[in-house]
Amino acid sequence: MSVLRDRQVVLGVTGSVACYKAADLASKLVQQGANVDVVMTDAAREFITPFTFRALTGRLVFTNMFEPVTDLAEEHVEVARRADIVVIAPASATTLARLAHGLADDFLALTVLATKAPVLIAPAMDSNMWEAAATRANVELLRSRGFSFVGPAEGRLASGRMGTGRLAEVADILGAIVVELAKRGDLAGRRIVVSAGGTREPIDPVRFISNRSTGKMGFAVAEAARDRGAEVTLITTTRALPIPYGVKVVDVSTVAEMRRAVLEATEDADVLVMAAAVSDFRPAEVAAEKIKKREGGLVLELRENEDFFHEVPDRVIKVAFAAETQDVVANARLKPLSHGHLDLICANDVSAEDSGFAVDTNRVTILDAEGGVEELPLLTKYEVAHRILDRVVGLLASRSPEKA
Repeated sequence: MSVLRDRQVVLGVTGSVACYKAADLASKLVQQGANVDVVMTDAAREFITPFTFRALTGRLVFTNMFEPVTDLAEEHVEVARRADIVVIAPASATTLARLAHGLADDFLALTVLATKAPVLIAPAMDSNMWEAAATRANVELLRSRGFSFVGPAEGRLASGRMGTGRLAEVADILGAIVVELAKRGDLAGRRIVVSAGGTREPIDPVRFISNRSTGKMGFAVAEAARDRGAEVTLITTTRALPIPYGVKVVDVSTVAEMRRAVLEATEDADVLVMAAAVSDFRPAEVAAEKIKKREGGLVLELRENEDFFHEVPDRVIKVAFAAETQDVVANARLKPLSHGHLDLICANDVSAEDSGFAVDTNRVTILDAEGGVEELPLLTKYEVAHRILDRVVGLLASRSPEKA
């Protein structure tokens, strides 16, 4: 279900020690189903050979506008026309200057001039070069023309010095590519709030009450929504998972913190997906100091945490998860679906070994307010997320057809 499947990606590679990362990027693009045309500058070939990219992509590599490698009449124009996106990684200071001033003296510059596709630039250079007034002016000029940038990152440079100029991590470049391609997705322009992880209710400064939720389902929903063009806010109790590139993150711990963050984020949101496992109970009192062992053990008085779905604006489409261990559908129906507080409930058996907590797959039954029941087979959580978002897209269209 990759956004990159069957997409035409032009990968421009320029002269930089970071060229070896471009090989990794090309490989990962191919693994996700993209068709990758690599265009190399003369300087890039001083660092890495075209054969490397040909082996990784299974396609011819373009290097010289005067030495065609195909029977296309104008290779740079044809490559540019069929591109869904042009990615330049690494992009040297020389290339930034060349693009900013509209030069057309090599294959890559010609391709960028000829394309109507979005252009994503991942710079890599010495920190002094990146901070130079000429480079900054070129970057701002390119931004004003609609070019997008990812990085550069801060860290150890090829010179051994520390500074800003490292090529962005390949995972971030891939995320930025997806964000660019998703701008025409069926959730483009929508704001979606997703909660993830298990809340923690403190007993004392050391201990807390929680559950087995790892946040994987919520993170999958956030990533899938991003991949369909949504502006996503992820409210999470965990940072143990990689944050999807381009997703806004709000860290919380307790139910009270989750409530405040959700209500604030949904003030201007279209959709709320509550994938977090919110604690049903909290200690009546929280000890100021660590509770010591005591004769007779420890008795905790617990108080119920109130649901806060009814506090979310009615215009927001609300999706909840119901983690059950028995009578899954029957127990899920006890949630306030029929009272207008929820639009969809996603019920799953968390006692199963292949679904629920701490695994990458899930088996979900989707209940709607009209009494419909959709049983999904065992799928990856990312696939489950897309099936849920398919339903959300339908609900959005039914409520505001002019925006569908």
